[in-house]
Amino acid sequence: MRNVYNFSAGPAVLPEPVLQEAADEMLDYKGSGMSVMEISHRSSLFQSIIDETEQDLRILMNIPDDYVVLFLQGGTSLQFSMIPMNFMRNGKADYILTGYWAKKAYEEAKRYGQINIAASSEGDNFSYIPDCSDLEIDQDSDYVYMCENNTIYGTKFHCCPNSHGKVLVNDISSSFLSEPMNVSDYGMLFGGVQKNLAPAGLVIAIMHKDLIFDTVLPNTPTMLQYKIHADKKSLYNTPPTYNIYMVGKVIKWIHSLGGLEKMKELNERKAAVLYDYLDSSSLFYGLANAGSRSLMNVTFRTKSDAVDAEFIKQAEKHGIVSIKGHRAIGGMRASLYNAMPIEGVQHLVDFMREFENSGDYHAK
Repeated sequence: MRNVYNFSAGPAVLPEPVLQEAADEMLDYKGSGMSVMEISHRSSLFQSIIDETEQDLRILMNIPDDYVVLFLQGGTSLQFSMIPMNFMRNGKADYILTGYWAKKAYEEAKRYGQINIAASSEGDNFSYIPDCSDLEIDQDSDYVYMCENNTIYGTKFHCCPNSHGKVLVNDISSSFLSEPMNVSDYGMLFGGVQKNLAPAGLVIAIMHKDLIFDTVLPNTPTMLQYKIHADKKSLYNTPPTYNIYMVGKVIKWIHSLGGLEKMKELNERKAAVLYDYLDSSSLFYGLANAGSRSLMNVTFRTKSDAVDAEFIKQAEKHGIVSIKGHRAIGGMRASLYNAMPIEGVQHLVDFMREFENSGDYHAK
């Protein structure tokens, strides 16, 4: 047991059993006499790692055979460019703006074509998920883009948008493997692994084979073409080998707990502990609308910036770290990713209650 609870939004907490197993194998992976970090990506030993990781992910997520799984570099932000470069055939796309990262993707996509805002909650500081049951989609649109879980604002889609038959592209970075999902509802799913799966430095993209074209936008660099990576099975160049190894271990850990249904159950229990307290508190209040709340990122604050700052300061002394909210909305943010134990959430709530009951910082 470590002496702090890490509520960072990412890079984030990883399962202790996984970290311990990786530590045990650090100097000698399976009798090779080498660390995984030293093994050639062209070796049969690493090939078995990447193959097993992909297969375990396919089983865990029930990924259909007509979808490819790619292990990519460049962070999620690079996907903001790769997606329009690879998918735009008519030069049009529709974006749903629900937060900072969706808006960044939208701004980047505007470099490559005509981008329509299909729905947005920006007018209310992204505090809710807009109604996406009947989106106005351009009939020539190549795809519809969404960000499922909004890390900064603490909101999440709880149902799939109606894209009217258009390809739906979903950034799942901060909800990756937190609950079951129907892969077939989406043309593409992608996410950085630094929140729920592994250290920072890897993106996993899952996409239907029909979206991988020989032709892309003119002057698209070779490294930014999905087909190149698909044809080479994610080994066109040296991949982030250690990250892929860690993803494989985290997937096995999730399997050992009972899979994604069990993961969702655990995450709902954790989030309920914190949301129930927020709903009853006279000092702290949540920032996301109740119907749009995220299980992964809980945003909250008091009515005073000074009290927020004092709470964050005192929390760290109680072993509660990385609780400060994003500068876009201030306050506090508790990221309750898969590896955060329920004991950590209860420890946070116990301290919040102690802080509130001290009498020194009650809302005026």
